[in-house]
Amino acid sequence: MRGIILDSYTTNPGDLSWRGLEELCELGLYDWTEPGELLDRLRGIQAAFTNKVKITAKDLAKLPDLKYIGVMATGYDSVDIAAAKEKGVVVTNIPEYANYSVSQLTFALILELCYSINAHHRTIVEEKRWSAGRFNSYWLKPLQGLRGKKIGVIGMGKIGIQVGTIARAFGMEVLAYDVHQRELAGVTWKPLEDLLRESDVVTIHCPLFESTKGLINKETLSLMKNTAFFINTSRGALMVERDLADALNNGEIAGAGLDVLGQEPPPPDNPLLSAKNTVLTPHVGWDTMEARVALISETAKNFQAFLAGESRNVINP
Repeated sequence: MRGIILDSYTTNPGDLSWRGLEELCELGLYDWTEPGELLDRLRGIQAAFTNKVKITAKDLAKLPDLKYIGVMATGYDSVDIAAAKEKGVVVTNIPEYANYSVSQLTFALILELCYSINAHHRTIVEEKRWSAGRFNSYWLKPLQGLRGKKIGVIGMGKIGIQVGTIARAFGMEVLAYDVHQRELAGVTWKPLEDLLRESDVVTIHCPLFESTKGLINKETLSLMKNTAFFINTSRGALMVERDLADALNNGEIAGAGLDVLGQEPPPPDNPLLSAKNTVLTPHVGWDTMEARVALISETAKNFQAFLAGESRNVINP
């Protein structure tokens, strides 16, 4: 069977091995695939592997040989799942490989907002402010601790649960909203509106569906405290970027930590690139060495199960 990885560089820029997949098929690698290159590269291919390269219904209609798509990510909005099912193309994803990495980055962003670590570092190293000062300590703005604060977690899947576990270790109270509620120790379920009103930190960890697109918008942001932080390490389209930028610039919320944006890479005029009190990282939550090793391993296991006629992490059974 012939297979190709459409965007191999993001997952593995050369520091890891594709051996697991190479042992299962005749594998081709492309660092990145532009939309205009997709059909030529997939023509005659039975298995496609993608992280962020989109495969649409129109693409699938022109690819009769394609039998399998391995999404090398947890989110699978890069593939038209309904169209794939209609064409008999099996689609799998990797649901849990980055739980710890993403939840850890969530708190890295929260702690940066609380302590302004990078800004303090710059004043010491670039401005020599500490060396030139009289006092043994200074701060750029009032610093904040987390103990006794409330964190509102929107989406209590595996990552949301891990975020709650870390939050409790910091002494935070965990509020949660999810369309599927179940018994979880140490979690207080709240309607979304109440969670937004009560939380000192709001962090979102839900999949991108039509029902969740733009969930964080002018109306929902208006419910938050003006001292609260908003964190998004999930999908950029879960928030309306202009509304969030306005809320930050107008002081309606105190800060935001974002690992994702609606368009990646973002255009230079994205309003969040210049919004006040905003910390940005370039979609690195899933990118630790440990998570990438697990991602490649799980991708091979999913494909091996498909070849054996078994169902493993199939999205469209």
